[in-house]
Amino acid sequence: MTLSRRSLLKSSAAAATFAVVGLPSFAQAIDELVIAYNVNLPSWDPTVGLSAVNPTIQGFYQSVFDLFIPQNTDLSFGSGIITDYGWNDDRSAIWMDVREGVTWHNGDPLTAEDVAWSLTRAGNPDSGNPIQFIWGKVNNIQTDGNRVTADMPEYEPTFFKWMSFLTGYVMPKKYYEEVGAEGFEAAPIGSGPYMVEKFERNAFVRLKANENYWGGAPEFKTVTIKFVTDAASRVAEVESGNSHVTLEVPYEEFDRLKAKDGIEGVAAPISDIGMIFLNDIEVMTDPNVRKAAAHAIDKSLIIERLLSGYGVPIDTLQTPDYVAYDDSIKVPYDPEKSKELLAASGYGPDNPVKFKIQTTKGFKPKDYEMVQAIVGLWRRVGIEAEIEVYEIAKHFELRAADQLAPAAFYNWGNSVGDPTTSTGFAMFGPSPHSVWDGEETFNAILPLWGEADEAKRIEGWKAVDKRIAENAEVIPLLQYVQPILHSSAVKVTPHRSGALLPHLMTRA
Repeated sequence: MTLSRRSLLKSSAAAATFAVVGLPSFAQAIDELVIAYNVNLPSWDPTVGLSAVNPTIQGFYQSVFDLFIPQNTDLSFGSGIITDYGWNDDRSAIWMDVREGVTWHNGDPLTAEDVAWSLTRAGNPDSGNPIQFIWGKVNNIQTDGNRVTADMPEYEPTFFKWMSFLTGYVMPKKYYEEVGAEGFEAAPIGSGPYMVEKFERNAFVRLKANENYWGGAPEFKTVTIKFVTDAASRVAEVESGNSHVTLEVPYEEFDRLKAKDGIEGVAAPISDIGMIFLNDIEVMTDPNVRKAAAHAIDKSLIIERLLSGYGVPIDTLQTPDYVAYDDSIKVPYDPEKSKELLAASGYGPDNPVKFKIQTTKGFKPKDYEMVQAIVGLWRRVGIEAEIEVYEIAKHFELRAADQLAPAAFYNWGNSVGDPTTSTGFAMFGPSPHSVWDGEETFNAILPLWGEADEAKRIEGWKAVDKRIAENAEVIPLLQYVQPILHSSAVKVTPHRSGALLPHLMTRA
């Protein structure tokens, strides 16, 4: 691999701030694996706070902590700390068997008591767990040997799926009670494949292999993950050899770099989607404006021209991988229809409807550029949108407070692929993850939360998705294809969830 002066200059700032952990070299055998990640890590507790529901940082958490039930790389459910589970006959209670022989990073045994305590804590409204409304549906949590049982007075069809999803992590009861929340944040321990060796906030984390990991010790004994939120800097990191692996780079850079000697690339669809929240405030209370905005977006053109063909256009909040995907739901690109809809409400190119759209910049490949393109397409039909750039953490704050702008671009992750965790939480007004407050949508979704007939439940969600699409209450854009660049000396196994997991990496 040759280094250009430009690439060296681009990487120099990151390298300077990172001098403490040394620099890898493609010419040397890899001792310490270095990854340039696209997000920062705001907190080490994977079960509380708004960052716990950020899908893009789950790779950090899954390196240190175990989910109750892991997902395999194809999103099928595996066997983890919970080895087997099920319901009683009338589905009013659950049982779970806890894997034996597992230890925490400090050597303490992981027991059924840890699982029971983790569930109890997650369901406590005072814990700060943003998914408490799911975990709180079980009570009378008991242990008997390695079995955990609990009552569930209100049936929750997705309860076990959440054990593979956001905040579904097993936490160490004894250690946490000894050190408290602040002590845990300063020195977190889990039962996962890596242990936290050093953490410099806003800079990097160094991980050390857990040689006693129940799933087998990872091959790379030391892994450093840099927090490199700027996409151009991540390109420079891998091109210069400062990092062995990176992800979420612009697709044209992905194509350019994977063709170079010493660098390889893998790009595959993941469970994340790009979408635009429509907040039913201001002009978005007018269905003509919403529908006009939806029909004015040429998703295929954006994917082809801006994303180099990497992406799958979608018109619902389900990807083709999700259980409730309905390929008959279509919102076609039709700018003439957009003009007609806007004209019916008194708007047009000479009198554009105006609103703000918020977006991240560099959080996902071409996120800001996609919004720029959409704003350009909107302008052609009579929509004048002002772009506001925000950090992803700000998005979570505003969404939880129902204060998003009338339109807000976002990346929605749903690795378990259930419609409740896509359409449900995004479009059900009382959810802290939704900004849509429409009563009709609320009434359509409400009966589905506890529907025990699985076929009826899925068909119900498809009907809700169809209704939402017809009324343009959200604008789904695409299923993401995740670009990963890596040194030819590293074999990277991508995970359909989008989590970049160092314990799945080996020497080539």
